[in-house]
Amino acid sequence: MAILAWVMMGLAIWHFTIWLPDRVVGGIVGAFLIAGFGGAIGGLAINGFAIPHTSDLGLTVALEGIPGTLIALAAGYGVGVFRESK
Repeated sequence: MAILAWVMMGLAIWHFTIWLPDRVVGGIVGAFLIAGFGGAIGGLAINGFAIPHTSDLGLTVALEGIPGTLIALAAGYGVGVFRESK
């Protein structure tokens, strides 16, 4: 359930990418995938690559997906800008 919470938090943040210029690798679909994977990988990294038990779930578990999502979206945006400048 924690992975689902991290991915859903990533997808919630993905909705705010409409205010960015469309320079993310893969466009809006690429941003969708990057946000989902970034949330999952970020949440796993914060928890030491271990999935929390169901009894440990709470709001803080969902919030752990935010840093990974933001880092992944920033990286995808940076790569998109770099590819566009060539």
